[in-house]
Order: sequence, then C-alpha cells, then structure tokens
Amino acid sequence: MEQEKVHVRMLILAGVALFWMTAVFGRVAYLQLFRHSEYFSRAARQQRRTLEIDPKRGAIYDRNMQPMAMSVPVQSAFGSPAEVKDKPLAARLLSGVLGIPQEDIRERLDSGNTFVWIMRKLPPAKAEAVDSLNLKGIYLLGENKRYYPKRELGAHVLGFVDVDEKGLGGIEHEYDNLIRSKAEKIVVMADALQRKFDGNEVQGDRGVNVVLTLDEKIQFIAERELHAAIAKTHAPAGTILVQNPNNGSILAMANWPKFNPNAAVDAPAEARMNRAISAIYEPGSTFKLVTLAAAFDQNLIHANEEFDCENGAIEVAGHLIHDHKKYGVLTVADILANSSDVGAIKIALRLGSPKFYDYIRAFGFGSPTGIDLPGESRGLLRRLEHWGTYSIASVSMGQEVGVTSLQMITAISAVANGGLLYKPHVVLEMRRGNQVLPLEGPSSLTEPKRVIRPETAATLRSLMEGVILHGTGKVARLDGWTAGGKTGTAQKIDPTTGRYSRTNVIASFSGFAPINNPAVTILVSIDSPAGYPHDGATVAAPVFKRIAEQLLTYLDVPRDVPLGPQLVQTAYRAKQDMDVSSLNDLPPTDFSAQPEQTEETTKPEAAVEQVAKSPEVLMAADEGGDIAVPDFSGKTMREVIDGCTRLGLDPILVGSRVAILQTPAAGAKVRRGTKITVQFGDIPARPAKSR
Repeated sequence: MEQEKVHVRMLILAGVALFWMTAVFGRVAYLQLFRHSEYFSRAARQQRRTLEIDPKRGAIYDRNMQPMAMSVPVQSAFGSPAEVKDKPLAARLLSGVLGIPQEDIRERLDSGNTFVWIMRKLPPAKAEAVDSLNLKGIYLLGENKRYYPKRELGAHVLGFVDVDEKGLGGIEHEYDNLIRSKAEKIVVMADALQRKFDGNEVQGDRGVNVVLTLDEKIQFIAERELHAAIAKTHAPAGTILVQNPNNGSILAMANWPKFNPNAAVDAPAEARMNRAISAIYEPGSTFKLVTLAAAFDQNLIHANEEFDCENGAIEVAGHLIHDHKKYGVLTVADILANSSDVGAIKIALRLGSPKFYDYIRAFGFGSPTGIDLPGESRGLLRRLEHWGTYSIASVSMGQEVGVTSLQMITAISAVANGGLLYKPHVVLEMRRGNQVLPLEGPSSLTEPKRVIRPETAATLRSLMEGVILHGTGKVARLDGWTAGGKTGTAQKIDPTTGRYSRTNVIASFSGFAPINNPAVTILVSIDSPAGYPHDGATVAAPVFKRIAEQLLTYLDVPRDVPLGPQLVQTAYRAKQDMDVSSLNDLPPTDFSAQPEQTEETTKPEAAVEQVAKSPEVLMAADEGGDIAVPDFSGKTMREVIDGCTRLGLDPILVGSRVAILQTPAAGAKVRRGTKITVQFGDIPARPAKSR
C-alpha cells in the first residue's frame, strides 16, 4: 500500500514536471519561432550603440598639387557613465585637464545615456593627459580633424568645416557630399549594466580629392599685395582677382578681411564672407568699357571719331552731369583714356537703351556667373522697362548698376581673349585615388559664349593700352610687358543722406597683360580707402603693376617691351626669387624705386651699350683675370645663365629669344663676379649672294 502511494506521487511529480517542461519548451518555442525578431531587436537596441565617426575627407590641392586642406587623425574623449563609479572625482579630474567646467562634465555623466562625448578633437597634449588619468569608463576614440596647412591662404575659396566635419563654406561646402563621402561607423556592445564589452569598426568610403585652379604662389602674391594696399590706405575691405582669360580659370582670389579656417568659429561673419563673389558695388568708370564695347560692336563709333565733351558738362533728362575735368573735343580713344563721363554718355545715347541693355546682359551682368562656389550674388540690374529717362546716362558711367568683382573680371577677360565669355571656375579636376573623375554640376565646363566680335575686342585692347600709356592708368605701366586696363573710382551711397558720398569710394583697376597674347587678367578693388587722393589711378593701379610684374615673371611670359639696363638685373633677381621652393620665403619684388624709361633707354642696343660703359664692367675688364668669357652667340637665356653660373659670372640679360650681342666680348679675360651683359633678339638674316 505504501509502495502504491509512492508510485502515485512519482506519477504526479512526473506529470507536473512534464507539464512544466512542456510549458517552458512551448514558451521557448513560441518566443523563438514567433517573437524572435521582436526580442532580438529589443536586445540589440539595449546592448548595441552605433556611432558615426567623421569620415576622412578628401584633400584639396592647388593646381601644382600642393596641399591646401587635409584631414589628420586626432583623439576624442567619451564616457560610458555606467562604468564611472566616482562621477564627482572623474568630473573634477577631467575639468582640470580639458578646461571644461565640472558641472558640464557631471551633467553628461549623470544623463543616463549609454555613451556621452566629453570633448571632441583633442590636441595631442590633452589626449595624452586624459589617457594618463586612467579613469574607468572614460575612453579615447580616433577621429579625423580638418587641417589647413597654409592657414589664411585661399581661405575664402577653401571654406571651412564644423566639428562634425561638415562643410560650411567655399569648396568644402559646395562639394561636401563628394569630399565628405560616407561616414565611418563604430558599433559598441554593452551588457545589462551598460558596461562596454565588445565593438567593431565599419569603414566608409574615402572622400574625393579636389584639385583647384588656384596657384598657391600666385595666391600668396595677391594676398600679400592686398594686405600692403590695405595697410597703406587704411581701407576696411578689398579684393584682388587673377584669372586666366583664355579659359576662365581663377588663379587667385584674395579678400580682406581674411580668416584662418583652422579657427573659423572665432572669426566674425564679415571676415568669412567671400567678397569677390558676394559683395555688390557700383563699378564706376570701369563700366565704360561695356559702353564702348557695345557701340564699337554695332559699328556706331570708331576710335578716332571726335566728340564734343562740352567743357565737362552735359544735361540729361533735367540732370546736369559734370566731368572730373573740363574736356573739350576728345576722340573715342581719349574718352576712354581720360575717363570722360560726358563722352561715355554721348556714346551711350547714340547706342540707345535697348541695345545697351542687351550687351550688358550678354556680358553677364545681372546674372550669376555660375562659378563653383556657394554664395554668389547675381548683382543688380533693373529690367529695361524699369529704366528711367536718366538711367542710360547713369549706367554708361557705371552707376545704377551693381556688379561683383567676379562679374567684372570675367567681362574684362572677354575683351582680353577676343570676345569670348568663359564661365569662371576654381575646380581643375577631381580624383579618387589615381582615377580622375568627370566634372559634374557647378564644376562642369561649358562652351564660351561670344559677346563681341574679335575686331571689337582688338580695338578695345588697343584703347585700354592707351589708358596705361597716356591716360589715367600711367602708374600701371609695366616694366618689360605691354598691358591694357581701366581705372575706376565709384562713389558709394552715404547711408545717412541717401546720396553719393564725397569721401567713400571704391577705387579699382582692371587690366590684362600682355596686350596681344594676354596671359593674366587682374582686378584690384579697394573699398573706402582713407586719405586723398583716393581714386583708382592712385590706389589700385600701382597694385596692379606690382602683381602683374611678379606674375608674368613667375609664369615665364616672354617680354614684349625691352628693359632698360637698370631694370634688367632687378627683373632677373625677381625671377630667381620666384623659383624658391618655400612659399614663406617668397620675397616682395619692389619696382617702385626704378627710374622712368625713355624711348632711348628702352632700345636694346642702348641698354647693352650703357651697361657696357658702366664703371663696374669697365673696371672688371681693365683689371683682367683668369676667366675667359664664353661666346654666347645663338644661345638661349637658360644656356647663358647656366654658362655664367658655372664660371662665377654675373649675367645681365636684355631682350628675348637668342643671344645676338655681348659685353665683354667672347674670349676676354675677366675676374670672378664680373657682369656679363647679353642682348637677346632675332638673328639677323644673311644677305643673299649676288650671282
């Protein structure tokens, strides 16, 4: 009987166990088969945290592959609050190392989050200090930080990024989706107590490298000369642009004020503004080029045609307009050279408003140029139906129209290259590794648009050369090259009176060189220079001269005007200075102290003869020496320089092409360091033999 009771109990126990096991396994089967996805997702959300780490942005280079922006590895401090046992102590120690208020760190550690940032993008010293604290629950994570090795150089073109490496200006913003690419991801695993126990890294795609049309040396020259002009005139702002007129590429874009993109957050918004493409101003007399271009292109005027400038005054629609001088009869060429407002108005009246408006639009004014940079302004140009009876007079001399510096230099380049309007651009190419990618979007190039006939452009180039040779731009005359340009002095509106100010102006000069085969177009614009005179001829034209002479030397553009003897050695040394490898060692080239050339001193033969008769050369030749002067006949400049350098002689070069004359003569015995003057030119043709 007792055994039966035990047996029954065993059966009951077995039944209960079977029922329990069936219930448990049934529940497990239910959870696995029907609720698996739900609970797996919930566990993953609780245990796993995916962090997006800043991707390594592509680099930005100048046209010669010199780095201008790059990403460098840095450390960021983060915390796992569940692992930090003594939060007050951790906050106090971290505050002392990082310079962050304790309250801020404590608030983050008490937030209850699985992951909190302590401080991003630490300098190496701070990262090392955090690591040395050896605090449990405080870790370092590798990230990327944008670095601009040339600091302010080209900052307005490059732009800048925020702490998350997102582009906020310039190229960094315009091509952010390509340069930035996809983010890298870190997966962090944590247990029920939110303690980190595992993790892995998911690599994102590398960003695209961008090669700019900028040349860092040309950019440096432009920024240096702009800074010098600002310091001299005490102007609050200014812009210098350098463009290749034959394809629209921007070689330099300098603005003042400037900023350091490594610390963009500390710079005021005004300093970060790219004035070259955003700031609108009335161009003043520079716009007379558009007036004359339209009239010439319509065959309404010719260069030697005379206009009566009526002693410097004209009345249009009840408004009396005065010239800056009381001119009488002037030719069209002299109207531009002397910048006569009355003459420009009379030409515009002959042209008529509809045609004038069409040419203004054709040159790109009133519309964005389409440059591959953000923030470009379209300028200000009222529709023709909104012009008043006085508007044609105002616009003809650069009033009642607002332009950007970029629009103005693009129009000047169209005159320089023969009448083609190119889309300005700053991106030369894009690369992913060794692969060159096709240009798309804003950087894609379009066919140039013809705005004036080649004959019109040639006439304007000749007239613009006259501005420099005998007009308002005399101080812009280059030593060794022909050039054309136009001065501009535009009065600014006084915000207190709503009238044109008598003291605040935009002083500008726009030009190109050489005349017949232009290599560069340069625009100089100085906003509100102090002192008097403050016109474009006084303030901006000398800056154009300094920049143009340095650039043409650097670019090896052949001289088309013979140099006087006192300028030859200065020019040669300037070229040597341009060849230095270090940008910081690039010295300024000062041509301002050179004497004015005359027709006689600019002749190559006169130059060689004058140098040959100098005391230094005569003394060296008379005293004799042990170095025989080589025969340089038919040699190139490079061969002459190399030959003189090997022998320790000091070459003075005059002209271009090949050597045709030298002093001292070949075979003469001279001392080391003797000046050897070599004239270059075309080899004279041999006379035909008589039969």
